[in-house]
Amino acid sequence: MQQYPNTDRVFEIFHELNQIPRPSHHEERIADYLCQFAQRLHLDYTRDAQNCVVIRKPATPGHEQAETIVLLNHMDMVCVGMNDPLNDPIEAVIDGEWMHARGTSLGADNGIGLSMALAILEDDSIVHGPLEVITTTNEEDGMSGASNLSPDFIQGRKVINLDSEDYDTITTGAAGAYLQIHHLPLSRVTPPGGKLSWLCINIDGGRGGHSGVDINKNRASATTLMWALLSAIGDDCTVNLATLDVGQASASIASSATAIICVSKDEAALVKAREAHFNEWLHDEYGKTDPGIRCSITETEPRRFVINSDDVNALLAALEQIPQGVVKMSESMPGTVETSNNVGRITCDKREFTVSTHTRSFVEDDMIKLGEEIKAIFAAEGATTELMMSAPAWQEDQHSDFLKLTSDTFQDVLGWRPRMVAMHFVLEAGFFVQKYPGIQMASIGPRIVEPHSTSERVEVSTIHDIWKVAIELLSRLA
Repeated sequence: MQQYPNTDRVFEIFHELNQIPRPSHHEERIADYLCQFAQRLHLDYTRDAQNCVVIRKPATPGHEQAETIVLLNHMDMVCVGMNDPLNDPIEAVIDGEWMHARGTSLGADNGIGLSMALAILEDDSIVHGPLEVITTTNEEDGMSGASNLSPDFIQGRKVINLDSEDYDTITTGAAGAYLQIHHLPLSRVTPPGGKLSWLCINIDGGRGGHSGVDINKNRASATTLMWALLSAIGDDCTVNLATLDVGQASASIASSATAIICVSKDEAALVKAREAHFNEWLHDEYGKTDPGIRCSITETEPRRFVINSDDVNALLAALEQIPQGVVKMSESMPGTVETSNNVGRITCDKREFTVSTHTRSFVEDDMIKLGEEIKAIFAAEGATTELMMSAPAWQEDQHSDFLKLTSDTFQDVLGWRPRMVAMHFVLEAGFFVQKYPGIQMASIGPRIVEPHSTSERVEVSTIHDIWKVAIELLSRLA
């Protein structure tokens, strides 16, 4: 086997990427960076209307007849814990064996894989056949980049996807996804008369996490907690809701929620007393999985308007009926979630509540059926629904020569053979299989823990290892 370049440049590129804000739907600046990267290296590239970019590099001399290989990543990230996701850079810190960010999500999903692909493009000592490095947009919140790719955007039919998060695994399948945004009308009215107490209910400190891979870990969902608390308070007294803000991303388990309410002065003490009882329950229920989660109920400034109580009740009724978390475990893949649903984000403005539901399943008919049932629940309460994404599930042939070569490369480079597993997250592979007949895909990556959360971190040693595997695999495919 060859000598492998060190990973210094991978980390340098990752630092450069993290200076460029890249939330889903706002990838213009990172697409600019990729085009400039290609221009600096005098490489051919194409940028489409969705800001997806493919950079093409000719084969290492002597390997021109090799099959074209595609390196696939996405450029957007889930931004959690940021005051201003459109402008704030990410400060990454290496602490012992792990790299994490200071108080925000890290962007290792999928910035580390993208950094590897770009470092490969830059290093002429790496042996490879013709390369296409494709980077898609909006993978985390609708996959509109992948779903709108033109049939001729790439030519290669073997894809190394560097977007996997389980270091000891070749991901060979992924669940489908059905992302919907529900719009529930509301009207605002003046607060009731009499002496009122204005209170801010805040739930925070939850671990959150990826709404696919972490959905079966009994994480506290701030969506469920806020629904339960508002419903319980409403059973005790007359509550008027002024504002509600839950979660930070559709693809994340909500780790925080804030509501501002008013009650009569006489009922304020009753509401405040719930804080201690609720925190005691949180400790008992989530002390092991979410030790930092807590609730506070504090005095706040009055608001000019509150939301009509019928509209609030409609929202609470819908949230009570739709599933949150695991819906069904797989019978054919023991220990794997087959179908799930997550309410990741709830906001309100002057006219409506906006609620996101992210339904996943390996069985497409079950996924669509559950998604339509959720839509019907909201419709019964007066909501309209937008379908933002219907991504197909994907399952690779685990006995293919391509996957065997990938597995053999792990064995030869690292001394162990990876598992081949279908995962309950969503990859763009389903769209690629639809658009590019005959395509084969192996998804690999370093160990990333707690993606889509402020606890996101990546194990540094696994970055070095996957770098070696990727380079060796390219050489063998050449």
